[in-house]
Amino acid sequence: MTAEGVTRAVDVQDRYAFALLGSIQITLVFTLSAIAVPLPHIGREFGLSRADLILLSAAYGLTFAGLLLFGGRLTDRYGGRPTLAAGLALFAVASAVAPSAHGLGALIAARFAQGAGAALVAPAAMAALRVVFPSPTEYGAAMATWGGLSVLGATAGNLLSGVILSLLSWRWTFAVPLVVAVTALVLAPRLLPPTSPNLGRTLDLPGALLATAGITLASYGLVVTDTRPWSSAGVLVPLLGGTALSAGFLYAERRSRDPLLPPSFLLDQRRALALTAIALSACATATTFVVLSLHLQESRDWSPLQTSAAFTPFAVSLIVSGRATGPLITRYGARAVTTAGLGTGAAGLTLLASTGLQAHTPYAYGLVPGLVVLSAGAAACFGGAAVLAAEGVPPQQTGLAGSVLNSAMELGPTVLFAALLSLGGDDRSLGATGAALALVALLNHHTK
Repeated sequence: MTAEGVTRAVDVQDRYAFALLGSIQITLVFTLSAIAVPLPHIGREFGLSRADLILLSAAYGLTFAGLLLFGGRLTDRYGGRPTLAAGLALFAVASAVAPSAHGLGALIAARFAQGAGAALVAPAAMAALRVVFPSPTEYGAAMATWGGLSVLGATAGNLLSGVILSLLSWRWTFAVPLVVAVTALVLAPRLLPPTSPNLGRTLDLPGALLATAGITLASYGLVVTDTRPWSSAGVLVPLLGGTALSAGFLYAERRSRDPLLPPSFLLDQRRALALTAIALSACATATTFVVLSLHLQESRDWSPLQTSAAFTPFAVSLIVSGRATGPLITRYGARAVTTAGLGTGAAGLTLLASTGLQAHTPYAYGLVPGLVVLSAGAAACFGGAAVLAAEGVPPQQTGLAGSVLNSAMELGPTVLFAALLSLGGDDRSLGATGAALALVALLNHHTK
């Protein structure tokens, strides 16, 4: 084979490897969002209370966010491919068990296990991507596309879950993560290059325990603010406990020789901007999915299938904009594209808020323009921010970068929804005109 033929073969394998890793990243976020549309059906089948539904909805994200930093450390110590395989195996088993659940406890346990597997897979996939594209230029181009995969996964969750629910059963939504995980386990050894472990790095178990417990407790405290007042023990104890553990984590990290999360890692100006942008964009897209799903089903009496189909323009715009993000970053720089994406996304939210949340407003020009503009901004913001977050990160900290990036995606919407729900107070009359009241209306409706 000629040198040109070898290069072409390598390029093809790299594209296949990126497709595999990208499909995994999309599936992790798909699994997070796919539970939203079937939630009322699950509630009716199992006779769940509003608090039960909240816990079921949050279970995956709690362990996903709580274990991400430790997943990043395991990745940096043992290598991307071995950690990826371990996480995919746990993710696949949990996805296989979930559909057979006959009660809330079993289903929540499966969701917790899915989140734990995802916390290993997410940073490991990003580390494996670094090995596939060792050149800084190629890796930067790959990250420009990688950044938009998460919001694409969330969109796919909303689209496909409605279709699956209309044709089959909510239990079949778990078939998607199961099939992807099993396929990835089979293909990863063939498509991904081996990775070398760095056994000289400690696992920092005290830091991992403090970070996991702190993030999980604080997140849980924020989640339950919908069913309990902020002054109740059920909210204050986990919030204060999580805050205290997080403070202990920061103190321990400052004294550790090999910290789980070096303070300087977050103080880098580029990374701080990137993580802030990712958190804000995740908040915007998550709020839009929840509020519009509720608005269409509650105020307009749309079916789950119609509601899922309503997000098709968002998905199309996201894909088109995502393809344009890479060249824009090359020409104008990641910082400029991220900033422009934030502004464009804000314009899309403004359009939706001003025209789309009235029951009499036509879908075509009431909702579609805002959805298209928002998704274009989200694609640019996620793509540019992902490049900024990965810039200057040494190979031995790629797993850490992946865990921090995914943490921003997970924790941003959790904090926002808790704040909005608390602002809603006891007023239940506004329906879907605000995220807080829309979420409350949804949960009340599901448990009648």
